[in-house]
This record gives sequence, structure tokens and C-alpha cells, in this order.
Amino acid sequence: MILPDYRSEADALRGQLVAWRRDLHQHPELSFQEIRTAGVVARTLGELGYEVRTGVGRTGVVGLLQGGRPGPTVMLRADMDALPIQEISDAPYVSQTPGAMHACGHDGHIAIGLGTATLLARHAAELPGRVLFVFQPAEEGGSGAAAMIADGALADPKPAAAFALHLWNMIPMGRVVAQAGPLMAAADILRIVVRGKGGHGAHPHETVDAIAVTGQVLSALQTIVSRNVDPQETAVLTIGTLHGGTAFNVIAETVELQGTIRTFSPAVRETVLTRLRVLLDGVTAGMGAQYELAVKSVAPAVVNDAAAAETARAAAVQVVGPTAVTWHAPLMVSEDFSEFQKVVPACFMLLGSGNVELGLNAPHHNPRFDFDERALPIGVALLATTATRFLLENMAR
Repeated sequence: MILPDYRSEADALRGQLVAWRRDLHQHPELSFQEIRTAGVVARTLGELGYEVRTGVGRTGVVGLLQGGRPGPTVMLRADMDALPIQEISDAPYVSQTPGAMHACGHDGHIAIGLGTATLLARHAAELPGRVLFVFQPAEEGGSGAAAMIADGALADPKPAAAFALHLWNMIPMGRVVAQAGPLMAAADILRIVVRGKGGHGAHPHETVDAIAVTGQVLSALQTIVSRNVDPQETAVLTIGTLHGGTAFNVIAETVELQGTIRTFSPAVRETVLTRLRVLLDGVTAGMGAQYELAVKSVAPAVVNDAAAAETARAAAVQVVGPTAVTWHAPLMVSEDFSEFQKVVPACFMLLGSGNVELGLNAPHHNPRFDFDERALPIGVALLATTATRFLLENMAR
């Protein structure tokens, strides 16, 4: 199998990749508000000769490249939304939008996507099949992938496989993770409201103190993972916010808690949710209170298809060499690329973008987040090689 030298071509494109990335970084847009970003993407794809659809899943963009020979369709995805974080940076490309920044590398993903589209367009005549680019809105908890699927992003043509990557600052720049099986966890959002009976702080016997009940609830919930989940399985239950009470001498009538559950196994998820309800039932009933529970699924677990992962791994070896292709323990963060994995076989990759020596190692979702831009051409070569390998391996015979 002879593939183009995408690494050299991508390296030559580095100036444009950095320019795209820095422009997008200065103009971040939150979930389902990616109007300017989608315009940049649609215009660039149109200039490259792609068939372009806009407004897919509200603000998403789809671009289709026709190859020169018959074959399957492969999908490549990049997410576009920013986060509601005020950036702390003295970089010349700092966010110009108050309260919003690209703190998770999505600006880099868009630049990599556009660079990959550029290289594949150059080689369209050699490709057996089609390449479907999906530029997705609202990955950060906004269900953008599901919205695009519902809007027909994968309907015509339906891809035979899908690939994507995520820049990852916790991995040194240039290393690649492309492995089969679980990679990122399923995520649920919890909202619990504990309802008691308010009253005067000097007369607690006339009340049901929602704050006292909540203290017992918090203590009880800590036993779910430690005592109800098989130690060989993985789960996280975190309560991140707690709001209750209005004054020093008023016993609170209600307390609201919000949190998250992270799991890989549907059975483990059900165990956690079942025990959550049982404990809430028991604690609140025993203390004379009531509760409300709402659970919202954010995304299923990212579980990479074995065959797709092998294609991606082979591409990674070709682009960065075998010693830079590494394994990573599954992460408890979530990613709604998993919605695409429910429709087609897929592999989600991690591309190292951290550089401790340059101070580019702040964690994701941090106001000081930034990454080593030398990862951009590597990402382009990785996606272009992966897509081409898949098409050549699966072309009509």
C-alpha cells in the first residue's frame, strides 16, 4: 500500500494551520453559537471544492469530498465550540471575547480538520470513495453530535467508519494514542433537591432541616462507589455544587445539589443510579424530608472499534514512528464522539500537545490552557493517513 507523504505536505502547511488556529482562538464561540466559526469552515471547504451543507445540527457544517474511484465513505470529525471561561494569557492571540475561550483545543481541532481537508482535496483523484468531514457544534455538554445525527449528517452517504482526534496536554507533544476498547467514560449530570420544612433557627424542633438531611445524604452517597461497585470496575460519583439557606437564623427548607456520574459499563451505571435512589429514599424518609432527582445523560462511553483502531494505529506508526505510539489508561472525562460510534464503527485518538519546557502543560478547561502548535501538522498527517488507509483497505475489489 503506497500512501502520499502527508507528513511532509502537512509540515509545509504549518503556517496556515497556525494562522487558522490563532484566528479561531481569538474569536471563541460557545455551544450552538458557532456562527463565525462555521462560516470560516464552510467558506474554506467550498474553496477546496467540497460539497458543503451548513446549519446541520443547528450550527454544524458537513463537507463531502468525492474521490476519483469507487469505494466506501470515511468520516472525519472536528468539534468547534469554546468554553465559558475567562482566559488568562499574555499570548498575542488571546481571546477577544469576554468570558469565553478555547480551553480544550477545539480551535486546534478545527485547524487540523481544515488542513486535512486541504491535503485530501489535493489527492482526491487517487482516493477510492468519499471523505465526509463533520465539523460539530456543542461538544461541551450541548449534545451537538446527537443534533447533527438527527439532522441527517450521516445519512447520505452513510460512512463505513469514522475517525477523530483530541489534542491532549497530559501527553507529550507528538505522541499518539490509538487503541481498541474503552477510552473515555459515559457521563451523566445529577440534580438533587432535598425538601424539608423551614423555620426559625431557634426552634429546630418545629422544622425539618434540609441542610442536616443533606449532610447525611452526602455521607451516604460516598459509599456507593466504595461499597456497591465491583472494585475491578470503574465509577465516579462527584457532587460539585451545593446551595441552600438564606440567613444565619433561618433553617433551610430546600437544598439543591448538582454532580456527575462517570462510568464505562451500562451495568455499573445502573448500579450507581439504583443505589443513589435507594439511599435518597432511606435518608430523606428517615429524617422526615423529601427529594427530587433528575438525571441527564451527557454522552455514552467512547469505546473504539477494534478494526478501526488498527487502521488508526497503523497510520500513527507511519506518521510518528512506532516508539511514539503509546497506550493510555481509559479516561473518566467524556466525549460525545461516542454518539457517532453508536452509528458507525469508529476510533477516537489522542494526540499529545503538551510541552512542559515551554510552559504549555496547563490542564484542559483551565483559564491558562494552551498547547504546542507543532502538534497541528502531525494531526493533519495523522487524520489524512488514517482516512486514506481506510479507503484503500476497503475499496471495491
